[in-house]
Amino acid sequence: MRITGNKPLSGVHSRGGKKKVDGEGVAFQPDPGGDGASAPAVSSSSAIQGMDALLALQEMRLETDQRQVATQRGHTLLDNLEALRAELLGGIVSEDRLASLAKSVEDRVESGDPQVDGVIREIELRVKVELAKLGRFSD
Repeated sequence: MRITGNKPLSGVHSRGGKKKVDGEGVAFQPDPGGDGASAPAVSSSSAIQGMDALLALQEMRLETDQRQVATQRGHTLLDNLEALRAELLGGIVSEDRLASLAKSVEDRVESGDPQVDGVIREIELRVKVELAKLGRFSD
């Protein structure tokens, strides 16, 4: 998009000079009094506590939950099915791929989430159907 017609804004006016001060014309001046409260001293222990917290966070192990494991397994099964489809279209199906698919169907992981488990069971069923078509699965 091309923008044409650069004309200045008409409602904007610049004001020159200094602003006038209301009242007697006295400007702000800081109070040099000696009663001012001083800031408390900062101790170095707060920095050490911050470092301790960072080190403790680094030492924590993040445990993989069953849902992530099951989801990863589903993705792996789908990738293997896609590779099997490509091999079928090419006319050559490797025995290693079929053996890998048969082994992966046997390893069942429950995620604890009924929806995820349902999707994984549907993927497993599809793998079993493809293996049965090729004569490699019997339940």
